[in-house]
Amino acid sequence: MTRQHKEEVVAFLTDEFKEAKAILVCGFSGLTVQEIETARALANEADTKVHVVKNTLASIALNNAGLEPLELKEANILVWGDDQISVCKVADKAATDFKEKFVIKSGLFEGEKADLSQIAAIAKLPSKEELIGMLLSVWTAPVRNFVTGLDNLKTKREEESA
Repeated sequence: MTRQHKEEVVAFLTDEFKEAKAILVCGFSGLTVQEIETARALANEADTKVHVVKNTLASIALNNAGLEPLELKEANILVWGDDQISVCKVADKAATDFKEKFVIKSGLFEGEKADLSQIAAIAKLPSKEELIGMLLSVWTAPVRNFVTGLDNLKTKREEESA
């Protein structure tokens, strides 16, 4: 990897990290290329990004972005995106699918260090789309109940008059 290519990678990561709401560092030792591609496909579906990056370059990019430093040892894969829930869900799904090969090590939420319990708790939350669906269901429930009540009243009156 040439110096110019390294500088391009650091510049790209710095820009990405400045915009990211969540960044997770995960270990991936023992994963095959096909399994890494599966994790990338999961990330693409959730509109998050997954990259294997040299630890030194990732550290420089985190520093340039003004974020807290993360402990980067051994082989790491970085998962980040604009939505904390989707980033955590992607990492949790990969960790579940590839037991002991893919391990969540640490992370940042909006520039602040997050511990593993926070990451696990956020991974269990419903996605943004699911939350919107729940909200719409709550909003439409009174109208739905009113219409059901009117229909039951109509049926009851028809039975009484017959």
